[in-house]
Formats: sequence, C-alpha cells, structure tokens
Amino acid sequence: MSKPTRWVTDTSDGHSEWYIERFRGMAAEGADLAGEARLVDAMVPRGARVLDAGCGPGRVGAELHARGHTVVGVDADPALIDAARHDHPGPHWLVADLADLDLPAQGEPEPFDAAVLAGNVMVFLAPRTEVDVLTRVGAHVRPEGFVIVGFHVDRGLALDDFDRHVAAAGLVVEHRFATWDLWAWHDAADFAVTVLRHPPGRGT
Repeated sequence: MSKPTRWVTDTSDGHSEWYIERFRGMAAEGADLAGEARLVDAMVPRGARVLDAGCGPGRVGAELHARGHTVVGVDADPALIDAARHDHPGPHWLVADLADLDLPAQGEPEPFDAAVLAGNVMVFLAPRTEVDVLTRVGAHVRPEGFVIVGFHVDRGLALDDFDRHVAAAGLVVEHRFATWDLWAWHDAADFAVTVLRHPPGRGT
C-alpha cells in the first residue's frame, strides 16, 4: 500500500481545491505559467513523448501538448487529475503514485523521451520514497532520454540529500541551474533545476 504523500499529510483540508483555483486564476490573468514547458520543449525532438510526473492540474503537460508533444501526466491526487482532465483535454491524465509507477499496466507501454518533475514535486513526496520515485520515473525514460527536476532547496529536501537519492536511483547529474530559464547555479540559490541522465552504456 502506498504511503501518503506530504501533499496529503502536510497540507490542510481544501488545499488541492485552493491550488487548482489559484492556477486557474493566474491563467485567467495572463500570468506566464509555461516556463518549465518552454525549457523541456527546447530539449526534446519534435513530437516527443513526455512524462509530466506529479502533474498537478496539468499546466506543464498542457503547454507541452500544445507544442505538439505526446504527454502523459501522472499525479497521486485524484482532484488534481480531475482538474487537468477538465481544463486541459488532450494529454492522457492518470492517477498513480510515482513511488510504484507502472505505466505499461495503465495502457502506456512506450518509453518517454523525457520526464519532468516541476512544481516542487520532490518536496511533497511521501517520506523516504525519493529513491523509489526517481528509480521508477527513470525506468520509464529511454536510455538516451532525460529527467528534469525543479524544487525549492529550502523546503525540506537538501540538495546534498537529493544528489544522494539520484545516485541511489542509478541516475547521474548532467546539468544544474538556479531557475527554469537557465540562470547559472550558485550555492546561495534557493531553487534548483537539475537535468538527470542514465549513465553511459545503459542498455535498452
């Protein structure tokens, strides 16, 4: 049985609904919500398969879909997936726990060119599932593909710990930036965007 995520245990009742309406309001006001998607779009080939892991109400996956990519979005919160399906038809939105992710069992057997974990997904995982999540997400990505992860480093997951989880999951750090628009990484940054790859020589 899956452990409850911090999204459930560390937030108050109604948090999911507040989060959904917050981003609906920001979109209605014309806020730029596509920064993560722009970066991923620049890194993948045209018509790529992209996994939006911890997709929430779907803003990143929806933008990638609009740019011509095949998107599968996964989140453990059914309310967020319901909002994604309502607001952003097109991608395949699925309820699933990233810690035991098995998309072939849910009708998505093809591997992905990239996976994106935006919106502080790593911070809201169930405790002690970080390695499991990175392992399972990485297993769904082609050997030549990548996983890109962004989160605030001052919200419960230290960057050194994250890097240890990455290594334990069999992935390697290729690049690190301080923002999704590629500001250079520096030790005082409070946000990290990290590109992960499979080690060279990994088989199919």
